[in-house]
Amino acid sequence: MARFAANLSMLYNEHAFLDRFAAAAKDGFQAVEYLFPYAYAAQDLAQRLGDHGLQQVLFNAPPGDWDAGERGLACLPGRKAEFRDGFARALDYAQVLNCPRIHVMAGLAPAGAEHAALQATYEVNLAWAAAQAAAAGRDVLIEPINTRDIPGFFLNRQDEAHRIVQAIGAPNLKVQFDLYHCQIVEGDVASKIRQYLPTGRVGHFQIAGVPERHEPSVGELNYTYLFQVIDDVAQQCGWSGWVGCEYRPALGATDGATSKGLAWLRALAAPGA
Repeated sequence: MARFAANLSMLYNEHAFLDRFAAAAKDGFQAVEYLFPYAYAAQDLAQRLGDHGLQQVLFNAPPGDWDAGERGLACLPGRKAEFRDGFARALDYAQVLNCPRIHVMAGLAPAGAEHAALQATYEVNLAWAAAQAAAAGRDVLIEPINTRDIPGFFLNRQDEAHRIVQAIGAPNLKVQFDLYHCQIVEGDVASKIRQYLPTGRVGHFQIAGVPERHEPSVGELNYTYLFQVIDDVAQQCGWSGWVGCEYRPALGATDGATSKGLAWLRALAAPGA
């Protein structure tokens, strides 16, 4: 069965962030991910991981000014120094947290910018980041994101992401395959899992129900089927990564909302499932 990581930026949001580690472990999660660690000292986060027997499997590099609406720097000409400083900071956190993967957000395409210039900047920054991460034993991930959730995001499609990863050719540069975003932009999700997972270029999956981004048991995607597809292909190609639960609990921030919504995960773990 696929291994699931709790996304603490979205799950257990009835708790203060540092208390979400305990809540995830109590529900049986063995790993966590989240957007950004930088509001907290790395050692404090590492202590929470150790106290609750959790692995950190993913977080994002600094995205620029998030509160002002920025969603990554990697494709933005003129921001190379800021991108590199932020990625160096992410590597420092990854070292303390023993986190094997760092997601680099592409950023928003500026109005009127030439696509070729953005693409060239993006690829140069990714190649540099992959080299830095390789020296530290980390993977760099890029993620296609739908433009309904993030209008103007530079990277939107699986084929685009895999073409970039293949062109750069760094073995530690991989794709973060979010089934929610893929369904909204492209559909044909199962076929894309079968196409891309055996390439070795999928570093991580993420899930959420479509279209509301609630539990994977709610919405138009048949996740029971898709999890079986992932399991079958993973067994054939030897993939052993994680599936991040990056969804908003349907019950919101009410007490126990995330735990009550985990019936889908308990059903998967039930004998005979």
